[in-house]
Amino acid sequence: MTSVTEKPLQLPLCEPTRRRRPFSPALGLLSAPAIIWYALFTIGPLIAVFVVATLDWPGIIATPSFIGAKNYQTIFDDPVFWMSVRNTFVQLIIVIPVMIPLAFMTGYYVSMKPRGHRILRIILFTPALLSVAAQAIVFLSIFAPTGLLNGALTNVGLSSLVTPWLASDSTALGTVIAVNLWSGIGFTAILFSARLSAVPGEVYEAAELDGARHWRRMWQIAFPIIKDYFGVLTMLQFLWVLFSSAATILLLTDGGPGNASSTLSFLVYSKAFEQNDLGYSQAVGTLLFVLGVIGMVLIRRLLRARY
Repeated sequence: MTSVTEKPLQLPLCEPTRRRRPFSPALGLLSAPAIIWYALFTIGPLIAVFVVATLDWPGIIATPSFIGAKNYQTIFDDPVFWMSVRNTFVQLIIVIPVMIPLAFMTGYYVSMKPRGHRILRIILFTPALLSVAAQAIVFLSIFAPTGLLNGALTNVGLSSLVTPWLASDSTALGTVIAVNLWSGIGFTAILFSARLSAVPGEVYEAAELDGARHWRRMWQIAFPIIKDYFGVLTMLQFLWVLFSSAATILLLTDGGPGNASSTLSFLVYSKAFEQNDLGYSQAVGTLLFVLGVIGMVLIRRLLRARY
């Protein structure tokens, strides 16, 4: 009698394929206004920046003329541009590595809901409620030659440290950086606390049972869970410092003394609105755009969650 060994049935393996949804004319019609708006007010101005960078345009009412890449040659030969590049990198290298970790740690503390955490949230969020002009008035009263800081130093017998903080080559950029940190840490901490509040409490309780203290729970448990969000806030603050800090510089130091506190974003404003050199201004703007894209890509790669 012959025994027959049955082999298990093997089905051919095939990779799952994504089903493409058919194009819906109604959906296209509903999204058309948003697409048109984005094209007109985002893509259009972005293209215009690159076009204006190739023009010699001495003022809005003047007639522009095409000069190609000559504006880039001009900025690369300009020592003011290289001073602005240096100041921009100094600002980014100090502000981002200081602001984001401090904001994360503060946000973690707030998310633990200590006593008075509601009042603490309001205090941390207060800088975001002040306009840039209001912030500038506050810090002008602090850093002025006869301001609060110099007055405090004089009263405690440290008159040798009295400095014209906003008018000194060695301290002007530092005061701008201090304002950036003051205005950014609290607001970012509130955003971190909102995200950390969504982490299940059981995760922290299990870590506490294993003997993990707050520092370990914060950096080895909370941080990996929200690493992607950490990267998003880092990118947002990077872009804000890179592109939007010109207003603070304008109101506090006007790029001075000399060009000691001038950055690339301020140089774009100064050349366009103070010196009426729109081509030079937008040539710097294109380089600023490229720097922003490179920075976002690097931050995304460094802080991308891998799990």
